[in-house]
Amino acid sequence: MVAAGIFLVARLLPLFIAIPTIMNGIAFIGIITLFLGATLAIARKDIKRNLAYSTMSQLGYMMLALGMGSSRAALFHLITHAYSKALLFLGSGSIIHSMETIVGYSPEKSQNMVLMGGLTKHTPITKTAFLIGTLSLCGIPPFACFWSKDLILNDSWFYSPIFAILAYFTAGLTAFYMFRIYLLVFEGYFNVHFQNLNGKKKNSLYSISLWGKERKQKVNKRFYLIDLLTLINNDQKYLFFNKRAYFHRINQNVKSITRLLIDTTHFDTKNPSPFYPHESTNTMLFSMFILVLFTLLVGVIGISFSQEGTNLDILSKLLIPSIDLLHQNFQNSFDWFEFLTNATFSVSLSFFGIFIASFIYKPVYSVLQNLNLKNIFEKNVRKTKILEKIINAIYDWSSNRGYLDAFYGSFFITNVRKFAKINHYIDRQVIDAIPNGIGILSFFMGEAIKYIGGGRISSYIYIIIFFIHSFSNLLSFFICLLI
Repeated sequence: MVAAGIFLVARLLPLFIAIPTIMNGIAFIGIITLFLGATLAIARKDIKRNLAYSTMSQLGYMMLALGMGSSRAALFHLITHAYSKALLFLGSGSIIHSMETIVGYSPEKSQNMVLMGGLTKHTPITKTAFLIGTLSLCGIPPFACFWSKDLILNDSWFYSPIFAILAYFTAGLTAFYMFRIYLLVFEGYFNVHFQNLNGKKKNSLYSISLWGKERKQKVNKRFYLIDLLTLINNDQKYLFFNKRAYFHRINQNVKSITRLLIDTTHFDTKNPSPFYPHESTNTMLFSMFILVLFTLLVGVIGISFSQEGTNLDILSKLLIPSIDLLHQNFQNSFDWFEFLTNATFSVSLSFFGIFIASFIYKPVYSVLQNLNLKNIFEKNVRKTKILEKIINAIYDWSSNRGYLDAFYGSFFITNVRKFAKINHYIDRQVIDAIPNGIGILSFFMGEAIKYIGGGRISSYIYIIIFFIHSFSNLLSFFICLLI
């Protein structure tokens, strides 16, 4: 159902080209959708919501391609994204299924990435499949989404440099939030078994008891990202850029781990809980294996191998009689050198997003553990504060879902409620008053006539004759006026 709208616009594209405003509107909707979906996925804790926002962003790429007139690139990305995202959703289902053996049937727990971590050794096959889908969606070659996304990014320069910059920037964001999901789920420690035993209250989002029960604590609405990257040790606060800030401090009996969106304490590892997630059944693993093959190989159908005398462009043959407005004759206009040059830039952005995600969400055993950003910003405190404000603003934007709910509630729900109150008043006081007034007037007229008549037939006849005579005189008067 999600892809039906993209396919409908692609098939009706020859009708839309008659009005350039419609094409520009489609491209504008696409660029807004891809950027909004990517920014909303940055701070989500629910694994399925992250993937849903990711789907929203990738659909934006398809709409952008359609608005540019490149229906071939849009449908190509529709195909490659379908297999990659199906693999990711099936992998997330496998993860949720394995988590339910620990936390029970509770979407708030089994889908919460805060409670996951360290699933690599428990679900290695799911981890490998999920990693392949993640790399594909990030646009890393030679996986499927690399070929289709790079076609869209390459074509965006011909349409609008501003749209191209936003599309490339979103490609880096995609790599960031997708590897954020991967690192929170599969790297580090299994956080369900973490418990605070030091007797001090933690400002964590969740307090998890030894029995797996969860108690939600009151969280300040203005909960900033830098606050999550702060470690309290010996009554002294260390910020993100402080040299002495150890985000993963391991003690002898208690392992205190602070990661982004995670602030938990591991109980004594000498007596670990016997309950851990397990790998999914062969039925689910076989389905993921099929999707892995398609994720690896489906990109071949969109690669143009056309040479003189031969034509092996499979996708163009599948899309006939679809019209590609941006590339009327694709096999003759495809420039491999230009494609690879632009691909180098986009892949570099993806790797940069992966690096940032790996730095922020690095596990205890990461090679980036000794990397400290304090040395970069310690000479300029003002730049550090500005960077922290930017990070806080991005986190607030994502955690509040782009303030769309607040905007909707302020401008739509409030006005609708005011209109409903006015409508209720009119309905009760005006519409209902008309039949009620007629009924009351009829009642009093009947009562008056009852007392005037006195119960005698002669009186009724006299009154009837009187009213007939009065009505006839009044009718004669109006007729005379008309004549």
